[in-house]
Amino acid sequence: MNYIKPLNRIILVLLLSAIGGYSFSQSERTASFSYKMEIKSVQPDSPISTFILTNNSKNVLPNQGWDIYFNSIKYPGIMINDTNKYQINHVNGDLYRLSPRKEFAELKPGKTMKIDITLRFMRNISDFPSGFYIVWNSDPAKVYTIKNIDPDYASLLIDDSQVAETVYNQNLSLLKTPVQQSVKVFPTPNTYQEKGFSFKLDANVKIIAPAIFKNEAELLSSDLYKLLGEKPQVITSGSGKAIVLKKVNLKGEAYQIDINKDQIVVSAGSAAGVFYGIQSLNTLFPPNVWSHKQSVINIPAVSVQDSPRFEYRAFMLDIARNFQTKKELFKVLDIMALYKLNVLHFHFNDDEGWRVEIPGLPELTEVGGQRGHSLDNNSHLPPSHGSGPDINTLPGSGYYSRKEFIEILKYAKSRHIRIIPEIETPGHARAAIKAMEVRYNRLMKEGKKEEAKEYLLSDKDDQSQYKSVQGWNDNVINVAMPSVYRFVEKTVVELIKMYKEAEAPLSTVHMGGDEVPIGVWEKSEIVKQFLEQNNELKTSDDLWKYFFTKVNEILNKHQLYLSGWEEIGMKKVIVDGKKRMVVDTSMVKYGFQTDVWNNVYGTGAEDLAYKLANAGYKVVLSNVTNMYLDMAYNKSFTEPGMYWGGYIDIDKPFYFIPNDYFKNFKEDEDGNHIPPSALKDKNRLTPFGRSNIIGLQSALWSENVASSQRLEYMLLPKLLSFAERAWSTDPKWVMEQDSVKSDQLYNKDWAAFVSTLWNRELPRLNYYKGGYNYRVPAPGVIIKEGKVFANAQSQKFIIRYTTDNIEPNVNSLVYKDGLSTKGNLAFKVFTPDGRFSKTVRIVNK
Repeated sequence: MNYIKPLNRIILVLLLSAIGGYSFSQSERTASFSYKMEIKSVQPDSPISTFILTNNSKNVLPNQGWDIYFNSIKYPGIMINDTNKYQINHVNGDLYRLSPRKEFAELKPGKTMKIDITLRFMRNISDFPSGFYIVWNSDPAKVYTIKNIDPDYASLLIDDSQVAETVYNQNLSLLKTPVQQSVKVFPTPNTYQEKGFSFKLDANVKIIAPAIFKNEAELLSSDLYKLLGEKPQVITSGSGKAIVLKKVNLKGEAYQIDINKDQIVVSAGSAAGVFYGIQSLNTLFPPNVWSHKQSVINIPAVSVQDSPRFEYRAFMLDIARNFQTKKELFKVLDIMALYKLNVLHFHFNDDEGWRVEIPGLPELTEVGGQRGHSLDNNSHLPPSHGSGPDINTLPGSGYYSRKEFIEILKYAKSRHIRIIPEIETPGHARAAIKAMEVRYNRLMKEGKKEEAKEYLLSDKDDQSQYKSVQGWNDNVINVAMPSVYRFVEKTVVELIKMYKEAEAPLSTVHMGGDEVPIGVWEKSEIVKQFLEQNNELKTSDDLWKYFFTKVNEILNKHQLYLSGWEEIGMKKVIVDGKKRMVVDTSMVKYGFQTDVWNNVYGTGAEDLAYKLANAGYKVVLSNVTNMYLDMAYNKSFTEPGMYWGGYIDIDKPFYFIPNDYFKNFKEDEDGNHIPPSALKDKNRLTPFGRSNIIGLQSALWSENVASSQRLEYMLLPKLLSFAERAWSTDPKWVMEQDSVKSDQLYNKDWAAFVSTLWNRELPRLNYYKGGYNYRVPAPGVIIKEGKVFANAQSQKFIIRYTTDNIEPNVNSLVYKDGLSTKGNLAFKVFTPDGRFSKTVRIVNK
């Protein structure tokens, strides 16, 4: 499907600053060259891009002696068309090298060279290569970074009509649905009743709480200090105007709120319950209270009874691919706490980075925690995801020291969030593998042979050939080596020490287990000898079960259980002559917890989560189709994000039905309609299986998350619809059997949710904890009978427009009704507080 008119020539400008070579002076290395990427065609099967290098210096670029490196997620599938002049080689992972060949002529000042490249596919701006830099062969230490600038979208001549029309119709249906008075507690509580008057919160308020709720009382007092300018006194008994935290006989995380004219009473049987009652109180506050100090805060008097649907409400954050600072992680924990999520699945290592210091293994962070130009991996990892050649820059480089990680654990614990660390094994482990190779080489040089081999994860003589999904050929641990299990136990023990020092809960370690490619271990002499010594293991595939059984023993030894991705509950078998992964019931006895992500339509795994739950595995539903927040919001070419699992806007998590998610299979990954009959033969969840669904998990992988602003853009507002589904009970439209009535009930709930989103929760996030960079949805636009009509998701929004592809701003014309204007039109949504959406561009002929 085309997202750009194929005959248009589209230019993305990337300025290559600080490039220079042996023939260029230092002063000329600030802007010697510039890059442009011109898209000539985006035909579905073979989009063609042209890379254009312009020599802006006063010197000649020689015809040999240099290479340009860059990152691209298009593995495999980057082909150069003019192979006489240039060649592109895949280095490893997403790193590529572009080199001149003999027929390439020198590039004179003011001239350009053009390189046509055919890509496997291109759907949005996240497909563009990034992280360009040049290396001079005569002196590889001379590496010059490419400065990435935002594309000039006005020059792209993007035709957004298809996406804009879909959004228009969605908005139209939403705006036609009347919204009743919305509940002011979010996520939606079990019961909610307003009393018709307000509690006036001011600086005279006290917080009365028993010692068991001291932590929660102190957090509340600190927050009120920021709002009122004075810190309320925390006392164990008293009377008068107060917020009372009361211990009662309620189970788990349940709480009650009762507000009268003199007191706010939050009751619960646990500290977690009281904490969630306080979070509900926060959402009762008027949305703008965090914008400045308040003298009085009027809080509606309500009666609330509430408890969570799932005890396990998780968000998985990948900080391995691209790192986030401790400050940003605290903001993530704050937003999780506000919306009652209680598990942070902490994906801190992968092929592209190891981000937590492990005492005794400094190479894990000194090598595995840094990325920059490197061809030998002896000091750091190579650039990935556009991180560039400089090892001193975020987000490619960075890690948490032991002290910082303990601070993070304490911060999370005080907000009733468990952090589950993930040690990604045996695949996705390149950062750890290379770090341990550097350790091995260092100690061998020191003559410490036995110590060198102690934690080695790879066999240098292994001739096995494979490529991971992300293009790596050396990212899988050799699980036949005893040193692997010493490494696992070492890292686990050091993590346990940190958790104990933080007094933070740790009951499980996530051991990964996903996406191990075909071909691993097949040509390893170590593996061959291991299999000969262990007759119960017939082939290298049997090492899978062996590995997780051994790792499970290590965790059990330390009173921990094993969590992992879905593959830990599966095995390879031959079906119709081909290897396939199927559920392995023999592993159920170990009590593994499986995070099941794959339910992509057409893969055969649509019902995998239910198969595992029915077999007896504890299952966390992490469905990519509805809860992978790194997926692009929609098909617009300018919308960043992945799309292999579909497009995910705020509606996808909202309409997710945990116990029968086939009902919410509305479209495939390309947005095409899925008829209900297509899933009629899939396994349904049994009553026993339902007892094994322990919770929901949203996830944000970070290949395209290179800044805190992008993280928050992808996270919000999607996380709020996920929080609603994870906390609140099944809505009426789920249980209604009549499809017409169900749709009516859904539309009513959806309209109420969107109203709450834009009238209360997102305005709150303008200022809460310093404010968040949430996404404002672009307008819907449609052309009917020669006129252009536009609408927005909320009636509070203002739509502005321009002609001739000029970028709309706060001074542009306000859209009011259908336009007869011809030519290139650009529309943008503006919120009352000055935020704005991406621009929608269409042509009215």
